[in-house]
Amino acid sequence: MAVDRGDRGPVRLLFLCVANSARSQLAEALAREILGTRVVAASAGSNPTRVNPRALAVLHELGLDASTQSSKHVSAIDPSSVDVVVTLCAEEVCPAWLGSAHRLHWPIPDPATNEPLEEAEHMRRFRAARDEIAARLRAFDLRIHEGGG
Repeated sequence: MAVDRGDRGPVRLLFLCVANSARSQLAEALAREILGTRVVAASAGSNPTRVNPRALAVLHELGLDASTQSSKHVSAIDPSSVDVVVTLCAEEVCPAWLGSAHRLHWPIPDPATNEPLEEAEHMRRFRAARDEIAARLRAFDLRIHEGGG
């Protein structure tokens, strides 16, 4: 996968999931932090809701403020503005992406659930998703530095 845009600027990343409330929001904020100016990050969903407060909380634990991020529908994203689309769905059907961007799939379990769990368990799930996404972004960063692969 060639992700080096050379002198054409940063790699334009789009993170997709269903509700655009947890995983894709985490990925968007973490990409900005980990990858910095090497990327332009956005997120969207096929059935957007709202940014989950627990996603904001686990980002805040790392000193990241994602309070200005919002949930948006995938149709709001111009396909020509995306170089790489990353789907984050695990057990549910991921949104379709009709653009020509390179596609990656990172199946990460959805930490947002309506299950009657203790708050500590909800937060454990959000931290696990956050940390898995961060690890994958660090690996992706190596691809940017290597100019491919």
